[in-house]
Amino acid sequence: MGRGPSIEARKNAVDAQRGKIFTKIIREIGVAARGGGGDPSGNPRLRAAVDKALSVNMSKDVIERAIKKATGELEGVVYEEIRYEGYAPGGVAVIVDCLTDNKVRTVADVRHAFGKFGGNLGTDGSVSFMFRKLGALSFAAGADEEKITEVAIDVGADDVVVYDDGAIDVITAPDAFGSVKAAMEAAGLAPDIAEVTMRADNDIAVAGETAQQVVKLLRWLEDMDDVQSVYSNADLDEGAYA
Repeated sequence: MGRGPSIEARKNAVDAQRGKIFTKIIREIGVAARGGGGDPSGNPRLRAAVDKALSVNMSKDVIERAIKKATGELEGVVYEEIRYEGYAPGGVAVIVDCLTDNKVRTVADVRHAFGKFGGNLGTDGSVSFMFRKLGALSFAAGADEEKITEVAIDVGADDVVVYDDGAIDVITAPDAFGSVKAAMEAAGLAPDIAEVTMRADNDIAVAGETAQQVVKLLRWLEDMDDVQSVYSNADLDEGAYA
C-alpha cells in the first residue's frame, strides 16, 4: 500500500465547468459507441462513458441520442481521436487527448496554448512513455480504509493508495476497471470519482511562477472544446492555484 500527495486539485478539476463536461461526455459516448457498438453491456468503454454521464445527472434521452447518432440511427457529427504531447514550463510533461471534427483547427489551438504559456508541443511518443494507463476509484477523506482495502484486494484491484489528507485511491488495470468498480459499489463502497486515466511514473516538482504558468496552461487546455482529457506529471504546491 502506497502513500502520495493530496488529490484535491484533481477533484476540483473534475467538478468544474459542468456545461463543457456535458459536451465532452457526449463526444466520448459517440466515439465509444461507434467503435464498439451501442450496447453498453458489451462495450466497456461505452459503459464507462454512460456511467460518467449519469454521475453528472445527464438525462437518459440525451445519452440515447448520442448513441444513436454514433451508430447511424440519427444523423450526427463524426469525431476523431487524436493525442498531442508536449512540455509545459519546468520540463513538465503533458498529454492532451482530443476528440475533434477538424484536426487542423485542433492542432493549431493546442500549439497556441503551449506557446502562450511558455511550453512547446512535441512529437508523438515524446512524453507518453512516462505515463501508464490505469483505472482509479477515488474515495474522499474519512472513507473506511480498512474495508476499502479488504474489498479491493478481494475483487482484483492492483493497489490501494492512501494519501496524506486521508483520501484513498483503488488502482486497477484498465480492463479490470468496470468489474472492480461494480464489485466495490455492490459492497456499499461507491467512489467519489471513478475513471480510466493516465498517471505518470514520476512527478516533477514545480513551484512559484513556473508552477502558476503550468496551471494556466493545463486549465486553458482543459477549457478547450476539442480537449477531452489533460494529463501531466506536475507536482504542484498549493500556491500554484492562487
